[in-house]
Amino acid sequence: MSTLKPAAVRRVAVIDGSRIPFARSDGPYATASNQEMLGAALDGLVERYGLHAPGAVGEFVAGAVLKHSRDFNLARETVLGSRLDARTPAYDIQQACGTGLQAVVAAANKIALGQTESAVAGGADTASDAPLGVNDNLRKVLLEARRAKSPGARLRALAKVRPGHLVPDIPRNAEPRTGLSMGEHAAVTARAWGVTREAQDELAAASHQRLAAAYERGLFQGLVVPFRGLARDQNLRPGSSTEKLASLKPVFGLDRPEPTMTAGNSTPLTDGAALVLLASEEWAAERGLEPLAYLSAYETAAVDFVHGDVADGEDGLLMAPAYAVPRMLERAGLGMADFDLIEVHEAFASQVLATLAAWEKRGLAPVDRSRLNVAGSSLATGHPFAATGARIVATLAKLLAERDAPGRGLISVCAAGGQGVTAVLERP
Repeated sequence: MSTLKPAAVRRVAVIDGSRIPFARSDGPYATASNQEMLGAALDGLVERYGLHAPGAVGEFVAGAVLKHSRDFNLARETVLGSRLDARTPAYDIQQACGTGLQAVVAAANKIALGQTESAVAGGADTASDAPLGVNDNLRKVLLEARRAKSPGARLRALAKVRPGHLVPDIPRNAEPRTGLSMGEHAAVTARAWGVTREAQDELAAASHQRLAAAYERGLFQGLVVPFRGLARDQNLRPGSSTEKLASLKPVFGLDRPEPTMTAGNSTPLTDGAALVLLASEEWAAERGLEPLAYLSAYETAAVDFVHGDVADGEDGLLMAPAYAVPRMLERAGLGMADFDLIEVHEAFASQVLATLAAWEKRGLAPVDRSRLNVAGSSLATGHPFAATGARIVATLAKLLAERDAPGRGLISVCAAGGQGVTAVLERP
């Protein structure tokens, strides 16, 4: 009996990225759908690299967290509405705020195993066009009417409709298991780790200042595709400072004394899309393209934020990267000193600081702040949930290439549901 030989694992190259500027919800993209935003980012890559030809891209992988029923086949519909060849296979993926990075990992695995030569991966989200569900009581009445066997039975079912049934089911930014918003969970973690207001505001101000500087030096040239009148991230505040942020009132953790989390040191609701072009070394060489970097490791983790050690901060909602990163680095034989750049998703400034403290507690060396989020991150760009991972991958890859020297970068993304997705990029 013949057996298949295991495929040799190949290096996966990050060729480039493409995203639209991120916008605050109910702003410039208020009427833009996930598909439209994702399509704009995708077309940016297609035009830049001439990906119109049949088979130019082996696969398209993308997702969204806030999806309408019409988005059930979002990735495939995006391909069909784009300039990419319509015969390109596509599928959806979703892991809350880790969606964009998990899409990159899924595509990278197929390239590494030789199942495809190239792929585009990422995600999009719109908080402006969030789906409104039918009131559950009204839904039950309508289903009863649909199942009715006679006109009379149908009328009797519909007669059960009451004015209160017409109130829509509006999405809530809350964990189903706890009823607490992500911000309230983060406030619990901030208290547990003793994160100060001053430290949060310093990190938030630095994020804006560094993002502004990155735009000024042209880091995002070609990486950010203008969309609906925006050429830069709308949330960016170049003049942000700790003094200005200190004047804002807390918005989370108000049930306890001295709350520290404000709108300024937390990410706003945001609309946007981001993608990454991945390929084998052979695919890149055939086209004369020099990869920006290579994906060399990735890891996911989850914590029990419902029954775990939440009070002491160990199993807070967004603490999974505190477990994923040490595990990934141990497997790869790496330590914090081996990284030139470190990208930690800034869901909240307090969460970044708690994660850094947790890594130290687990035996990792302290993070050199001059290497942390050197081009700003989510506090300045905003955070369209499924787009953030791809944004970070593309930004870090370009930062590594910009150095024009061998280097290594770490990515850490926390996600709703007590999950985390992490990865390592290298430039030989």
